[in-house]
Amino acid sequence: MQYSAQFLQAPATPLPPKQIQGTATTKTLSIPNQCCKFSRRELAISTSSSMLLLLGSHALEPLNLSRARAAELPDNPDKIEPEEPSRKVDYCSDQNVTKRAFLEVSVDGEPIGRIVIGLHGESAPVGSARFSNLVSGAAGVSYRRKDFVRIMPNYVQHGGLRSYGVDAELAKSTGRTMEIDNLVNEWEKQSEMCQGTKNVARSVSIIVRDPSKPPPKTKLVARGGKLEIDQEEVGKDVNGTEFTIALKDSPELDTSALVIGRVLEGMDVVERIGQVKTVKENTSSPYFRAAKLIGDKRAVVAERGFNRPYSKVKITNCGLME
Repeated sequence: MQYSAQFLQAPATPLPPKQIQGTATTKTLSIPNQCCKFSRRELAISTSSSMLLLLGSHALEPLNLSRARAAELPDNPDKIEPEEPSRKVDYCSDQNVTKRAFLEVSVDGEPIGRIVIGLHGESAPVGSARFSNLVSGAAGVSYRRKDFVRIMPNYVQHGGLRSYGVDAELAKSTGRTMEIDNLVNEWEKQSEMCQGTKNVARSVSIIVRDPSKPPPKTKLVARGGKLEIDQEEVGKDVNGTEFTIALKDSPELDTSALVIGRVLEGMDVVERIGQVKTVKENTSSPYFRAAKLIGDKRAVVAERGFNRPYSKVKITNCGLME
């Protein structure tokens, strides 16, 4: 048991492999007759002790590493704050308001309130100038007594002015036209400069590429000596007078609308407009899809009437604020 105790005692300082080998050789030469006199029990105890020492040294390494990492953390783990994600510029916000306009709205003749709109004359000068001229009447025509024609879940759309008839003649008398080339250029520039959704909640936008046509107009047509009621297709191309007000973030408008301002006051009035009942969309009907597929004019007319309010939602008064 004398030699077993020698193997059980761990060396105080580990030696390099060469030194260990030399020391073992010296012991073998000094006690050549005793080195091989270990019993099987002594050899088993020595081997087990060596294995325990080896495994223990390996087990201490991850424990020491865990203690080192724990020392780097704060005392209270509940106070660990997550890293803030990199901030993205989702919309060209922080835009200066150069002018303020107001719209007074009624539903079926009942006033529901006033909407105050701040125009971004610096970032969208062409669009804000077009809107302010139509609100103030400087263009010869205005939004007064004109209707909202579509109410969607995310936004409401005003029908704007007609490209023909009295509206067009009044605009022409002041030397103004309904051309939208400059509006399209400004919309393209805005799409390049601003990343992410531009038509966010409260945004006011002018439609420059209308994805849908306005509701059809009825008219009397003489056919075969008889008067018949027919649907008149008007406003196939936008004229830069239709505008939208976003109830919620509306990325679907980014492909067709130029943001020219935002609602400053009266968002409750916009929400009241959004609650007006509308013609239910029926694009999932197999009859509608079949008629649309074969180019039936009735399907086109019906599609234009979808989401149209049953009540008259009208701008009774509008103008610029000082």
